[in-house]
Amino acid sequence: MHLIWTIIIGFVAGLVARAVMPGNNPMGFILTTLLGIAGSLLATYAGQAMGWYTVGSGAGFIASVVGALVVLFLYGLIARRT
Repeated sequence: MHLIWTIIIGFVAGLVARAVMPGNNPMGFILTTLLGIAGSLLATYAGQAMGWYTVGSGAGFIASVVGALVVLFLYGLIARRT
């Protein structure tokens, strides 16, 4: 059940990140979900490294969206070059 919630929260975080980020972001359902999950993982591990979260606790929804924005920005830089 934890995996299903991770996918759902990742998808919603990816949708919010795509809505907030200016510009055209042509992605499908799968890439949006992966974007949100990657953003959540990035926010979790960065927060743990900075001491904001304890080991075993995950990032909140807002931190997941911020992480997804960072991943979307990096994806845009890489996709533009190819």
